[in-house]
Amino acid sequence: MKTNWNITTVKIYIPEQQTKVQTRQSMIYALVLLQGGWFMMGTDDPGIPQDGEGPQRRVRQDPFYIEEHEVTNQQFQHFTNQTGYITEAERFGDSFVFEGLLSEEVKSTLSSAVAAAPWWSPVKGADWRHPEGPDSTIEHRMSHPVLHVSWSDAQAYCQWAKRRLPTEAEWELACRGGLQDRLYPWGNKLMPRGLHYANLWQGDFPNHNTAEDGYANTSPVMSFPANGFGLYDMVGNAWEWTSDWWNVHHTTEDKYNPKGPETGTDRVKKGGSYMCHKSYCYRYRCAARSQNTPDSSASNLGFRCAADAES
Repeated sequence: MKTNWNITTVKIYIPEQQTKVQTRQSMIYALVLLQGGWFMMGTDDPGIPQDGEGPQRRVRQDPFYIEEHEVTNQQFQHFTNQTGYITEAERFGDSFVFEGLLSEEVKSTLSSAVAAAPWWSPVKGADWRHPEGPDSTIEHRMSHPVLHVSWSDAQAYCQWAKRRLPTEAEWELACRGGLQDRLYPWGNKLMPRGLHYANLWQGDFPNHNTAEDGYANTSPVMSFPANGFGLYDMVGNAWEWTSDWWNVHHTTEDKYNPKGPETGTDRVKKGGSYMCHKSYCYRYRCAARSQNTPDSSASNLGFRCAADAES
């Protein structure tokens, strides 16, 4: 099946009056208009079968907009400055952080870890402004994806921006960049011509990240090549929330603008992160998926917004 894709890049001003100190770059969102059509969602060769990656099925998607990169710290800071919004991690008082990024001082305060994944620890004072705990800052990472945002936080931001979270189907269509039956947004080879196309883990997970791609943590958005639709970091860097409730049971029936189950306990996230390695988290593929409760936040979890196309 061939699909003829038509894409348009547009610049849209964010809502509310801008302050004089803000640059033009911080005042606009770069949105990509995807004209929609039929595409093949999922896979018949799942990397992690229990995640419900299959079966492959035909999906018809209406046109929609999606942001060309993940929401950055700078953009999220503008949102909180305008609204006074306080994230769930800030209200709860802690958030999950990869232990390999913590200072010795913060490590000395840890009292627990996740049994199934001991490299994760709840850190008091960790939030989007302090990604590795109270002694860390985002001052030098304003162009990096915002982290430690729950599904509800992401939803609040998108609503303020007069946008919404993408559905899982929209996200996967966007990830594939017009390619069919390919693992990654750029094809089937992880490193074409020996080049890195995404911010992922290299080395021995979770003990040592050799950072051969240039980054041991998140990278500035747009640091790696865009896919065929002009979208950046669709895999790697930070996980991205979608609007769908989690479900692992799918059929081969054709779907039209699917939105997932009406209810659930977890929300779908897509794309993987800088922590993903084939030995542990082989989820940096377009068909791959995972889930978290809507109030979850972590040092590798962010989002990007989508929007309806005018009819």
